[in-house]
Amino acid sequence: MAIIFNEVDRTFTLHTKNSTYQMQIDRFGYLMHLYYGRKAEGCMDFLLTYFDRGFAGIPYDSENDRTYSLDILPQEFPCMGTGDYRSAALVVEDEKGIQGCDLRFCDYEIKKGKYALEGLPAVYADETEAETLEIVMEDPVLKMKVVLLYGVLPERDIITRAVKITNQGEGRIYLEKVQSACLDFVSGDYDLITFYGRHAMERNFQRAAVGHGNSVIGSRRGSSSHQYNPMMILAEQSATESAGSCYGLSFMYSGNFKGEAEKDQCNLTRVLLGLQDEQFSYPLDQGESFVAPEVILTYTHEGLNRLSQNLHTCIRKHVCRGKYKEEIRPILVNSWEAAYFDFTGETIYDLAVHAKEVGIEMVVMDDGWFGKRDDDNSGLGDWTVNEKKLGCTLGELIERINALGIKFGIWIEPEMISEDSDLYRAHPDWAFTIPGRKPGRSRNQLVLDFSRKEVVDYIFEKICAVLDQGNIEYVKWDKNRSLSDIYSAVTKDQGRVLHDYVLGVYDFLERLMQRYPDMLIEGCSGGGGRFDAGMMYYTPQIWCSDNTDAVDRVRIQYGTSFGYPVSTVGSHVSAVPNHQTGRITSMHTRGVVAMAGTFGYELDLGKLTKEEKEEIRQQVADYKKYAPLIQNGTYYRLTNPFTDETGAWAFVSEDQREVLLNVVLLEMHGNMTVPYVKLQGLDSDALYKDELSGKVYSGSALMEMGMPVTERFCEYPAIQMYLTRV
Repeated sequence: MAIIFNEVDRTFTLHTKNSTYQMQIDRFGYLMHLYYGRKAEGCMDFLLTYFDRGFAGIPYDSENDRTYSLDILPQEFPCMGTGDYRSAALVVEDEKGIQGCDLRFCDYEIKKGKYALEGLPAVYADETEAETLEIVMEDPVLKMKVVLLYGVLPERDIITRAVKITNQGEGRIYLEKVQSACLDFVSGDYDLITFYGRHAMERNFQRAAVGHGNSVIGSRRGSSSHQYNPMMILAEQSATESAGSCYGLSFMYSGNFKGEAEKDQCNLTRVLLGLQDEQFSYPLDQGESFVAPEVILTYTHEGLNRLSQNLHTCIRKHVCRGKYKEEIRPILVNSWEAAYFDFTGETIYDLAVHAKEVGIEMVVMDDGWFGKRDDDNSGLGDWTVNEKKLGCTLGELIERINALGIKFGIWIEPEMISEDSDLYRAHPDWAFTIPGRKPGRSRNQLVLDFSRKEVVDYIFEKICAVLDQGNIEYVKWDKNRSLSDIYSAVTKDQGRVLHDYVLGVYDFLERLMQRYPDMLIEGCSGGGGRFDAGMMYYTPQIWCSDNTDAVDRVRIQYGTSFGYPVSTVGSHVSAVPNHQTGRITSMHTRGVVAMAGTFGYELDLGKLTKEEKEEIRQQVADYKKYAPLIQNGTYYRLTNPFTDETGAWAFVSEDQREVLLNVVLLEMHGNMTVPYVKLQGLDSDALYKDELSGKVYSGSALMEMGMPVTERFCEYPAIQMYLTRV
């Protein structure tokens, strides 16, 4: 069994293939966190120590025992109000404004299969793949029940955590802070790895020691954000890509979040991940429940690459759903950088004609096809096809494109509204605005109140009316601003609105998936502003960044790879000079970088030379050949593009028979030295043959010494080498 309860020492032990997680009910009914790490047996309560610490809060139950304090003990779900002055996982306020709760163990249940969360994304697995542990805690004064949920996927080295809180009392309570996961470590010095950024430069790698004090990341923007990603890693300070203990935490949520890491007065380390407590105050009346979103946990002693691979497999196999969970995605060309708002139906048709010439499989009509929408200042919310602009009906355009053998996709932005729109003139109260104040604008648009069911239902019906007009096989769902001016006209409890908004988005997406099960949905929020495991439950790929520059993308995709598989990464070849940076890189380099994702094009194919079109034909053929290895192979980071001269990565098949090595030279100097890229994951006893040159290499030598990068006398050259085991 993956989950074991020992009645003698009152421990819960969760085993995966390579890790063990253990907690214990102590003599007062508190739930102590004992251990999470390399697979182990036996009771680990010897790790708990008891001393009389000055100013330590002592539970009343302990009477005169001053050595017992929750302020210095590792806990499973720490609450404010028990004498623990560190960051809490749960803060509750009653109707009198009194904060505090005291949770004690009540009951437990072990089940086959993996729990689900109503209205929220969650890891899924059947009864042969997972087990569930439910631990029931109660506060007898508040009459509040808290169910701690644990899902264990032993073969994946994955443990998930979530929380369900129910008010069983007569008075109202308010949830002021809810963190879904807490990890306490009694010893060790750790680094916290996080991923910061901004629009068009997301998920930059950052590694810093966890010192005394609190390190905090998060989002207050209404989505997981470009600025900080809701995935973080705690690593022992000596951990590298190939060795050392590290812990991954990934929040399956697409709204505001908070991640914390602190070293306390006694050198214990606490890590928390869950909902952002700012602008959050969720009311629960008698009988009502609140479910906190899920956190995915994984541990390895084999370094950061293995940690990432655990998360990649979990997301590919147990988060993404639908037709395109496993299926290779169509190669598409998007109209945005080809035409922006300046297009007609004939423009889109011509793009499809050129796509067919080079083997591209789908054309996507981006922003500008609806309402009064010739720029980004109007029209959002008016989801009716502008047939005058297209010169035909949407159905007619799709039929013409399909007749070429090309699939058709379309862009939408359901959560947004323009003040210059028929919808806003009819329903101004449907937008987030604070009474008596002028709203803050971003991209000259406002945000619809998706916490209101009638708003979600209306937009859903309008979008479906468009999607029903033809054979639309792909939708790009965008969101081009952060949330502000949070006020909903239909509730007095504004502290619930931001979370209910996210639930409204999830409800819309779930219904869209159910109605169009064969349609591919790509998420987007100005690129990677909502790139999280929660969205991947509905959209198996997400536009990684609005920045399509190949050199910047090497770094963006490097940071992204720590938590997310390449099958979720929307990545395209775009025109040069690049529209975001002005940089010029070769078509080959752009193709190599874009193949570390779902692969496509973002340019005007009609402006390409004959030679460029031929190069694209070859790229398309290469990608179709390598796609199964790219999407399903084991991904290895081989260099750090923030510090090294190269950005390098490889895909290795599960049986180690195929390898796709990719290298981009990021620096060029006079009398340049030769960088060597060490491969990983090969069969050390095997020989590997380069398909193009016919050269044969020792697997052991490629991993011990590396492949020399000898490209010279051009800017940002790239190597893509397909090796097969001899």
